[in-house]
Amino acid sequence: MTNGLGAYDGLNESITQTVTWGFPYLLGRLYLNSLDGLKELAINIIKGGILYVPLVLYEGRMSPQLHNIIYGYHAHKLEIQQAYRLGGYRPMVFMAHGLMLGMWMMVVALIGFWLWRAGTVKKIWGMSMNWLAPLLIFSFIWCRSTGAYGYLIYGLVIIYIAKWFKTGLPLLLLIFGICYYLLIAASGNFAGEEIVTWIADNINPERAESLEFRFQNEEILAEHARKQWILGWGGWGRNRVMTENWQGDLVDNTVTDSLWIIVFGVNGMVGLVSITLTLLLPAASFCWLRYPARTWLNPQVAPAAACAVVLTLYMLDCVLNNMFNPIFPLISGGLSGLVMKKPEKVRAKIPKLRIAKRQLVQHR
Repeated sequence: MTNGLGAYDGLNESITQTVTWGFPYLLGRLYLNSLDGLKELAINIIKGGILYVPLVLYEGRMSPQLHNIIYGYHAHKLEIQQAYRLGGYRPMVFMAHGLMLGMWMMVVALIGFWLWRAGTVKKIWGMSMNWLAPLLIFSFIWCRSTGAYGYLIYGLVIIYIAKWFKTGLPLLLLIFGICYYLLIAASGNFAGEEIVTWIADNINPERAESLEFRFQNEEILAEHARKQWILGWGGWGRNRVMTENWQGDLVDNTVTDSLWIIVFGVNGMVGLVSITLTLLLPAASFCWLRYPARTWLNPQVAPAAACAVVLTLYMLDCVLNNMFNPIFPLISGGLSGLVMKKPEKVRAKIPKLRIAKRQLVQHR
């Protein structure tokens, strides 16, 4: 209402945000607010990924056509043009973009690997995790999403540093880095030229060009958003920057790729802070206040720890893309409910060698 669009528009937007973010968060808060609840969620995420494996493998070889075959149209207007990557096709299956599928399969692969290494789950649907976890990782690699590759690598770094050094510092540094970037980008003090140059020289010039395009658009959009910085411009495209063409018509000359810049423009700093806290505060509280890193490979704690990491990685993706998936507010709600309670008692994981010695003594 403060942006001049009226009570009806304000109510409509409130209902939209409640259904999109509030309902999944509430369900997670009510029903997944324990270690067992998050374990069930993690296992079902893996099951969802298993169902997608044959579809991913098919589209990676035959091109993203399943959506067109089933529904009669492509989910993305530039689907085929953007699909060819790394010597093959980037699958989409039934999601809005290949980047969205890559993020989803990254979550599945990381959670599956984490639960496999922690010994939380031995079998799913009668299939051993000893070959199921590598299959999920291979299927994820088949998605050909370079950004998601980086997310998985960082997730594995978090796992093994927690295992070897008993610290969650990489996760906390990532949370701090995201918050710091959003602060300087929203205030107009971010310059990404050095990042673009490094990516062009060391990774891929095409990816660097894409990132530079995003940074340039975000700078324009952030400058416009700061004119209504508290509560934003509201809907109807008012967060975008319009210019007149040679015919005198208003045309949109900006592209909004990132969730953060969309939220900042539409809902202002209030919206940006709200979504940042929703996605990062549960993970930070889990790591800092409730379950230290030395417990993250405990079979009982591992699913919740994996969920905290993928939630943070999703917020990192929101800095670059706008790929909403209701599974993430669901995870946020479950973690929020968990960290609001005292830490649950967990059984210490006994090494296999110690178990064997104990059994030998008993037989004697």
